[in-house]
Amino acid sequence: MNLSPIADGPPLETVLLRTFLEIVDSGSFATAAERLALTHSAVSGHMRRLEQIAGASLLARTTRRLELTQAGDTLYAYGRNILDLEREARAKLRGTPLRGRLRIGALEDFAGAWLPQVLQRFAQWHPEATVELKVGITADLLRQQERGRLDLVFGKQCSRVEGSGTLLWEEPLVWAFAADHPLPAQAPLPLAVFPEPCVYRESAVTALGQTDRTWRIVFESSSMAGCLSAARAGFAATVIADSQRGEGLRVLGGEDGLPELPAARFYAFAGKDSPASTALIEAARRAGQSRFTPRGLRDR
Repeated sequence: MNLSPIADGPPLETVLLRTFLEIVDSGSFATAAERLALTHSAVSGHMRRLEQIAGASLLARTTRRLELTQAGDTLYAYGRNILDLEREARAKLRGTPLRGRLRIGALEDFAGAWLPQVLQRFAQWHPEATVELKVGITADLLRQQERGRLDLVFGKQCSRVEGSGTLLWEEPLVWAFAADHPLPAQAPLPLAVFPEPCVYRESAVTALGQTDRTWRIVFESSSMAGCLSAARAGFAATVIADSQRGEGLRVLGGEDGLPELPAARFYAFAGKDSPASTALIEAARRAGQSRFTPRGLRDR
């Protein structure tokens, strides 16, 4: 597309920016259209209009996917800040800030890696609201929500959830092991896993079951910190979301005789719609998607 920058031209409309960010965050035009309740042609029209205003191509089409151009990378970062400021301004101008207590359940990995960012953003928008946190595994937290003990649950699955779950983002699962220890070549692969039911455990066992690699569970812990400690010590390999990887760990792959793992999908499950739940879900969605902006977008 041959476009020329327009000096002092039309402003960057927030509705167009929102469509652009949704395409990038969701990975495709079709999914963005579904989330925004727009037609595919409307989403395409928004992109054409935004590129005309920006004076640059934002998405480059290849034979199999879409990719962000350099201009697209730049506009994504600014667009995210623009929409966050708009949302904060609306919350301030609303004149009736959210109050009361929101009871949430979250996975340990979500609570440790993502919740600080989410709460920081939520507090900026709604400083008078309070949060009560329960940490656990998805299945247990959802059962507590059914009993009326939790208002909102942040959990994960490796398959798409239909119905009440709101998809926040998805990221790769990886095999993690000590960075300075060799992986046992001949012996069965030692595994550190969570107790059943667990998405990570199920993914590891299913993937290994499709190979000839032998394995055995040598460490079981209900704590993410426990499984990571076992991996860092070279005692066992474990499965984690890529965002959980830190110092002292390396990723194992095909060269180590290990199969590819599915993506983990992080969801928010709201017991009932409320302004506080909606605001916290949006804060979580933005926190995750700002980190997992895909360079390659699925064209579907």
